[in-house]
Amino acid sequence: MRAVLSVVGRDAVGIIASVSQGCAECGVNILDISQTVLHDYFTMIMITDIDRINVPFTEFVDRMAALGREKGLEIHAMHEDIFNAMHRI
Repeated sequence: MRAVLSVVGRDAVGIIASVSQGCAECGVNILDISQTVLHDYFTMIMITDIDRINVPFTEFVDRMAALGREKGLEIHAMHEDIFNAMHRI
């Protein structure tokens, strides 16, 4: 199973490291990452493997959201199936 994480906020040192550490602590493996800085705004999308997640997925979602609040970012995590269903024509 895979999940999609999106991260948006003011650019700062260590954003990727913080999100990566949060994923690692939950047993979530990063498969692909795309990030850019537009003026002063950081944006990132990660595709992750959640087959070996060591917490309930809802807890992972809550942890990522809490990390975002702590860092002044918006971090959203969702199952790939939900993401795909939301973006179907």
